[in-house]
Amino acid sequence: MSSKLSGKVAFVTGASRGIGRAIALRLAKDGAKVALNFSSNIAKAEEVKATIESSGGAAMLVQGDVSSLAVVTELIKKVVDDWGRLDILINNAGITRDNLLLKMSEDDFDKVIATNLKGVFNCTKAVTKLMMKQRGGRIVNMSSVVGLKGNISQTNYAAAKAGIIGFTKSAARELASRGVTVNVIAPGFINTDMTAALSEKVKEVMMQEIPAGRMGTPEDVANAVAFLVSDEAAYITGQVLSVDGGMAM
Repeated sequence: MSSKLSGKVAFVTGASRGIGRAIALRLAKDGAKVALNFSSNIAKAEEVKATIESSGGAAMLVQGDVSSLAVVTELIKKVVDDWGRLDILINNAGITRDNLLLKMSEDDFDKVIATNLKGVFNCTKAVTKLMMKQRGGRIVNMSSVVGLKGNISQTNYAAAKAGIIGFTKSAARELASRGVTVNVIAPGFINTDMTAALSEKVKEVMMQEIPAGRMGTPEDVANAVAFLVSDEAAYITGQVLSVDGGMAM
């Protein structure tokens, strides 16, 4: 455990698996207390909490759907009531409902926008007043290489992930004078449950697009987050950091 984020409190959405899990573990390792948000998989979330606590860190579970502002506001209140502050928000929760535009249902479009884009608005809105009052905070929003390049069968996902970039730049302008930074990470092809579901053929095609010649790991993304939430990144805001092995350059 390092003391880099000692005394800081972090809230990570979609923290039970994949990239969110890696981020939560890394922030805890760097000394932050971590509130683990998840929507349904309590067993996975409890495993992350236990892992953090077994290394001497502090974690709490905050179950809830980020697409509801009322729910998110309650969760943030619980964290602040218990731990007295909130310094770091990682908006990572995301879902996919892939289909060709021609076949995509309105519901599949709406659900992805509600979780992936409106969820970012909800969580950010819920912490803004608090962070401004503290005159400090770090917000990192998870976009995707798909938000930069687009992808077949992902008009809903790409729209949400591109929307996050515009949202972040606007929020960064609003909050900069109060010492709150807002940045985006755009992961590429990362080895998670989401990508594990892809066929070998699709994976082979994807690999040809990665100059680095390998898939990324959740830890690759967590390392970038650890930098953006640190004191060293105090003068960086409104930026998009691609963690994609060169895919989107």
